[in-house]
Amino acid sequence: MELDAISGAATVALTSTIAFLLIAKTWNAVSRSIASAPNFSDRIMHEAAQRFRDELDRLTSSQSTYLSGILVFVMLFVAAYFLQAEHLFVNYPSWQLNIQLGFLLLVFGFAIYSLIKTVRLRHRMKFIRDANIAVGHQLQQVSTGETRVFHDVATSAGIVDHVVIGQKGLYAVNVVARRASKPTHVRLNGHNIEFSNSKTVHPIVKIRAKTARLQKDFRALLGHDVRVRSVIAIPGWEVEKQSSDEHLLVNERTIAMLSGWKDKTDYLMNEDVMALQAELMSRCARDRSKLAKSTDTLGGLQ
Repeated sequence: MELDAISGAATVALTSTIAFLLIAKTWNAVSRSIASAPNFSDRIMHEAAQRFRDELDRLTSSQSTYLSGILVFVMLFVAAYFLQAEHLFVNYPSWQLNIQLGFLLLVFGFAIYSLIKTVRLRHRMKFIRDANIAVGHQLQQVSTGETRVFHDVATSAGIVDHVVIGQKGLYAVNVVARRASKPTHVRLNGHNIEFSNSKTVHPIVKIRAKTARLQKDFRALLGHDVRVRSVIAIPGWEVEKQSSDEHLLVNERTIAMLSGWKDKTDYLMNEDVMALQAELMSRCARDRSKLAKSTDTLGGLQ
């Protein structure tokens, strides 16, 4: 009878919990799909780490749904057990009850796995968001006069985290978010970022592709060659040395160094600056539908 009691209670609880999760997930999906665009969307720009903020909100909602589902399951299981739900299976043979119980345990295990995966992704996403916000806020120091900073700039090669546009040059700033642990030295070796406390390296192939694509887009818009300098920001790490003229390696405290990385060939006319800024204002207008479809968000989980 004990097996009957457990199987009956688990079946009632799990069936109700699955219904609860389906309703909750459907409601979340519908809410995101019918969410209206913000007012004055043509004038509201992406904030620093906008796509990571949105993804963190989505993961937080998913985590809450799974946790609520577990709570619902436990409450219903206890209630069904004490209400003697085993009468639902009183005439079932033991082997069927064992199969049913095994299936229930498998489903429950998958739910726990999904919850753990969501919690880990959310923890990682929070770190990436904070790293991008730290860099974005520090970039405001160079946003003076005609110089402006744009965030989450989409290109056909991926999303550039931050773009700085001014008369004295153009800069594509990409953030590599990695938790620092002593020793915290980092350097650029060829096409890879090397961390002093790890044998693994972080390739910059995607960063090079995004910067090149942005430069090509700007050249097509202006009708003449322009240079977009590549800046790689690694918050929390100390840059060991600068060994490349193609990329500038910085952290969140030394990001202002990019303002001194220029030459006269980088200078732009006022008309060019205004045209580029107008283009990015249009490209970076806050539009949830476009941002939600970005495939570059989880790609930031370095």
